[in-house]
Amino acid sequence: MERINLADAKAHLSELVTRASQGEEIEIVRRGKPVARLTPPLITPKPKKAFDWAALEQAVSAMTPQEESAGDFMRRLRDSGY
Repeated sequence: MERINLADAKAHLSELVTRASQGEEIEIVRRGKPVARLTPPLITPKPKKAFDWAALEQAVSAMTPQEESAGDFMRRLRDSGY
């Protein structure tokens, strides 16, 4: 674990945060005594699943086309008292 004084940490905070996000631990010291520690996040992001375009195409092809527009449907629904 690297130790860095507070003044240097202030001057290079962006770089230190990037290094911590990549797995490094950095201890910040004031007058030689530890006052803070930058560590990697505890939660690691899960890899994203590939989107299944074939399943979407299958679902869309199974839908029946609507004969009225969404606007007409909403007006009809509103005027019917629902």
